[in-house]
Amino acid sequence: MGIREGLLVLLADGPKHGYRLKGEFEEATGQAWPLNIGQVYTTLGRLERDGLVELDTTDSEGRKVYRLTKAGRAEVRDWLTRPVDHRLDARDELSMKLLLTLFAGVADPLAVVDTQRAATMTALQDLHRLKQETDPDDLPWLLHLDRLILRAEAELRWLDLVEDRLPERRRRPAAVHEPAETEEVTG
Repeated sequence: MGIREGLLVLLADGPKHGYRLKGEFEEATGQAWPLNIGQVYTTLGRLERDGLVELDTTDSEGRKVYRLTKAGRAEVRDWLTRPVDHRLDARDELSMKLLLTLFAGVADPLAVVDTQRAATMTALQDLHRLKQETDPDDLPWLLHLDRLILRAEAELRWLDLVEDRLPERRRRPAAVHEPAETEEVTG
């Protein structure tokens, strides 16, 4: 999802100006995605260029109020009914780090797993603490925290699986290879 889709969905329930869209976007995402007002107006300009929104009016304070076009409403319906493509997640940094470590043999993969496990456990504890401190009526933030908690738990299970599947030859500590320093030749 991008800012584009978020603004289109927020405009689906009626015309709004940029500052209102910014506030509603941040509230709807549980404050997890703060926006710069410049991002909002740049995105509105692109949406207008693409025929998905149009200028509705200017309010009493001189702010431009935008509304969805027919094409914009169709875009919202299409986006909301299209499942999220998880294939895009295939290249996350942790997976790539472990795969490259296994391939190149420049470090102990178990050390990479252990380092990440410790960091993920700390993050998981922080997320649970945040959830305990969150107002039970703040549904957007609670749902976001639940998603992050489940992701962290899944990552921990995946790290366990990686550790179980590491071939015995990869379980021996390997020193990190440092590039050889070259002597400067003077002449």
